[in-house]
Amino acid sequence: MTVYPVTEEFVAEVGDVDLSQPPTEESRREIEELLDRYAVLVFPDQRLTIDQHLAFAAGFGPLETTIHATRSDAELRLRPEIADVSNLSRGDRIWGENSRKRMFEMGNRMWHTDSSFKRVPAKASLLYARSIPPTGGQTEFADMRAAYDALPEATRERLKGLVAEHAIMYSRRKLGFTDFSDEENQALPPVPQTLVRRHPGSGRMGLYLASHAGRIIGMSDREGTEMLEELIAHATQRQYVHTHRWRVHDLVMWDNRCTMHRGRPYDDLRWPRDVQRATVADVAPTSEQEGVQVSAAA
Repeated sequence: MTVYPVTEEFVAEVGDVDLSQPPTEESRREIEELLDRYAVLVFPDQRLTIDQHLAFAAGFGPLETTIHATRSDAELRLRPEIADVSNLSRGDRIWGENSRKRMFEMGNRMWHTDSSFKRVPAKASLLYARSIPPTGGQTEFADMRAAYDALPEATRERLKGLVAEHAIMYSRRKLGFTDFSDEENQALPPVPQTLVRRHPGSGRMGLYLASHAGRIIGMSDREGTEMLEELIAHATQRQYVHTHRWRVHDLVMWDNRCTMHRGRPYDDLRWPRDVQRATVADVAPTSEQEGVQVSAAA
């Protein structure tokens, strides 16, 4: 493999590797080490079937199932192990202006980290581009380690041990989307996640934030909301953000434990954008990893 860093510690392009072939244990370890260092890896010009995409992702941990599969009436375009973040409906038709999927997926344009609303959140995401629009549709990534390092010492002390409550309903509600079934509400209740976590691979501390965070346990709603908004604004300043301009057949792998990301707008009623995500689950809830006790009442 050849590695071309975008910066010394954030985002790298990786060449001379064919992800359609099962990786050796040596190459898998090398990719894991690169992910620990750079947090976002870009693999250009990969020709992958869905099976090959999932097989590569599975080398880094157990695969998640898309949350859309929680509905018994769901009509999935792809396999349940793939998060379909395209603007396509079944039959590969561009969605309608008022489709439920379109309203739901607009939440991906908010800063977030994947699956923080699950008890065991995501470790890594691997997004593969099968078609892209000619303009717009970039993905931005924010380095939560660098953002944490830049915080004043007093703020870092204040954040120790704080826990936020995350739910997919919280982020969608911010956009006015409330069309959740009873099945979804029961399957995706709010979960606690620490505001700060240590990365197990690099040892670096980082913020753990997302639009899915609705409140901070032990704070008033207003105080918690203000803190979350201030931290997200801090962490998404230009010096911490990289913008990826997609090419067809790019596979981008990122570490959800130390990044946030968001999709940028494009003409989603005109141009097809078929991007498909495999998601690798983390090993445990953040509170367990950080040794933070969360009361049953919370």
